Amino acid sequence: MVDLEKLEVIHNPEEKRFEIHLDGQLAMVEYLLNKSNIIFTHTEVPVAFEGQGVGKVLAEHVLNYAKEQGYKVQPLCPFIKAYVQRHPEYHEISWGF
Repeated sequence: MVDLEKLEVIHNPEEKRFEIHLDGQLAMVEYLLNKSNIIFTHTEVPVAFEGQGVGKVLAEHVLNYAKEQGYKVQPLCPFIKAYVQRHPEYHEISWGF
């Protein structure tokens, strides 16, 4: 089981993604920037870590990052889109809400 409190989300701007390193595997959210918009295109969590909250940690981090930076979020990734739909605190920064 993953200790969510100890997970470190790393911003890797060269690769345009946010990462969590998990026992030699990589969980990530990929993005594109377009002026004042951040477009989340893909989320991936290794199968061995699915259902343990890793995706939730990534989603919260990237959405809070977008909010802090003043970006408008375009969630093309189905996981991030569903997360935004379930969390009204992110509706004001996201397209379509």
